Amino acid sequence: MISVISKVITNPTLVSVAQNTNASVASETVLKSVGRPGFILIDNDIDPATKKYAAAKEFLYQATCLAIYMALVGPVFKNGAFKIAKKYIYKGEEGFNKFHSMKEYLAYHKLADKSQTNRVASLSKDHSQFKFDHDKLREDLINNKTPEKYSHIKGAIELGSTIGSVLGLAILAPQVSHAFIHPALKFLGMEEKKPNETNKQATQQLPKHVNTKA
Repeated sequence: MISVISKVITNPTLVSVAQNTNASVASETVLKSVGRPGFILIDNDIDPATKKYAAAKEFLYQATCLAIYMALVGPVFKNGAFKIAKKYIYKGEEGFNKFHSMKEYLAYHKLADKSQTNRVASLSKDHSQFKFDHDKLREDLINNKTPEKYSHIKGAIELGSTIGSVLGLAILAPQVSHAFIHPALKFLGMEEKKPNETNKQATQQLPKHVNTKA
């Protein structure tokens, strides 16, 4: 089972697709949160009250999706995939043992993608929190035209990101938005309270009956 997962993770085509998919998901969610409400507001065939309600509801839903994506995919699923792959799938193998965290690997991978000249210039500025002064990582970045990128690590991270996107946006976002959007719309005065809620509040505000009998 582990060997099958390993092959999937190291498949360059799947890694490329995952990277493009995750970038598309993030971009699309941002654009939807602005574009869809904007499109609704400029539609002159809808009455103003309905437009405001529909635009606000759509904005809140897309904003919820974006918040879930930002909160879960990077911190939870990508980082979790890195740790699981390091501890179980590639335990003791070359690559994962050179990086202490996902952030360190991604910083290394970003430098490895640059040309050798730009890479050396970036390292000489020495502004990064990661110095890569262990396991010959810095030496590899400076001296090799095409330093090792450890594609299996990148594959594990992207796989975690894809799983997080699916679970977060397809399963969790609708549940969270359902619990959040209607109270938010009521707070903004765009959605009327249910009759039973209104009656309950009115009943609570009535003065208590005072017994005047001796």
